[in-house]
Amino acid sequence: MGRIESDMPQNSHFNPLNPEEFRKQAHEMVDFIADYFQNIESYPVLSQVQPGYLRANLPENAPERPEPFETILKDVQNQIIPGMTHWLSPNFFAFFPSTVSTAGFLGEMLCTCFNSVGFNWLASPAATELEMTVMDWLADMLKLPESFMFQGTGGGIIHNTTSEAVIVTLIAARDKALDLIGSDDVNKLVVYASDQTHSTFAKACKIVGIPPTNIRLIPTTLAGGFSLSPSELRMAVETDVASGLVPVYLCLNLGTTSTTAIDPIEPLACVAKEHGMWVHVDAAYAGSACICPEFRHHLNGIELVDSLSLSPHKWLLTFLDCCCLWVQNPNSLVKALSTNPEYLRNKQSESDSVVDFKDWQLGTGRRFKSLRLWLIFRSYGVVNLQTHIRSDVRMAKMFEGLVRSDPRFEIVVPREFGLVCFRFYPGENCGSEYSKMLNRKLLDWVNSTGRVYMTHTKVGGVYVLRFAVGATLTDDRHVAAAWELIKEGADALLKTI
Repeated sequence: MGRIESDMPQNSHFNPLNPEEFRKQAHEMVDFIADYFQNIESYPVLSQVQPGYLRANLPENAPERPEPFETILKDVQNQIIPGMTHWLSPNFFAFFPSTVSTAGFLGEMLCTCFNSVGFNWLASPAATELEMTVMDWLADMLKLPESFMFQGTGGGIIHNTTSEAVIVTLIAARDKALDLIGSDDVNKLVVYASDQTHSTFAKACKIVGIPPTNIRLIPTTLAGGFSLSPSELRMAVETDVASGLVPVYLCLNLGTTSTTAIDPIEPLACVAKEHGMWVHVDAAYAGSACICPEFRHHLNGIELVDSLSLSPHKWLLTFLDCCCLWVQNPNSLVKALSTNPEYLRNKQSESDSVVDFKDWQLGTGRRFKSLRLWLIFRSYGVVNLQTHIRSDVRMAKMFEGLVRSDPRFEIVVPREFGLVCFRFYPGENCGSEYSKMLNRKLLDWVNSTGRVYMTHTKVGGVYVLRFAVGATLTDDRHVAAAWELIKEGADALLKTI
């Protein structure tokens, strides 16, 4: 086999970060992104491509030689964008929003620029201390007790997603319980949540070794607003205790994914504390609203829980991913998660005078994500963030009013935040299966137009349409246009039945 000669000069050096080339390409990329934001309404919200479209249009192998940056950007426009579901579209009303902002984008640019791997304080003192600062700032905005703050006895950390926050607190709760009953008795541990809790809770429990048979998802009802009942929780816990099992963890919801149901924190935490359970509040979406005084009451009783998490990427303009977790007793996390290899030893960490966030999370490496929150808080201030949330709630209330104005539709669950749960229900004789068929067809019709994207859920045996207001670019006209499209779909559907 002959030797392949390279046409690269001997002793040449490849420089992937040439400042002048970076400046030119960065300008082109920023212009491309600004154009994308400006033109985003022209794209179908829900991608219309078929599976395998991209592999069929791209080469089988990476190029041997460099390609012009302009060519690459053209392929982003022509190949990538058609396969995108545009979460930033003002006509995106599915799931919960993934919010963005100029300040958040610039913070992400800085985060990428520094490329800090701030696993401990010494690796990047600014990354650690800024994170501690912004976590205390946000805790203060939420009016959390000082026991959740670094300025008190607790503290907070930025994880990627809620799943990680639940896993690390589950680990801490598991280890705390096993210290008391013995490490061989993990099969005795039982965890609790409502049947409206996000599916990642059950996954997290399996990851940390809780037997699936010991995961209690307690049924909720439409009449109870799909909230977890303290009496139902007490009954489940007492039954398990009588059977020799050990209650270890309770996950409460402040804004469930299906309907934004809210569990009453204080009475539920009181039940849990009678049995020494770790109480965690998952406030991923709706927790951000509690920076507004009119929503803060949903956190009443928070002083009784062990941990709280919320995701600013859902409603506080920070881009994915950003999940804030606060704990009252950081030592529980550190004891369960700390590692101390020789190559990371340093005098600051061993003096216990600093925080090493590697011991608060699953992995070791971590990005300088607090820059995003820091720029957002400083650029907009609390007042503008409150205005942003109130505007979304106002538009959701507007959509709720439009639904109520048409007798063919009904609100299924009372609206609390930016999500409206409704269904097409054209007559009293419309049975559950027939109603499900109608609403599924209506949803398919609306989404197939590419003009609006919504999703559905099923609660209490009812197939429900979800209309989630909150995409950063959405305003009143998008909400009104979406309602007109939904009515158009209903009219078309009634003509076929």
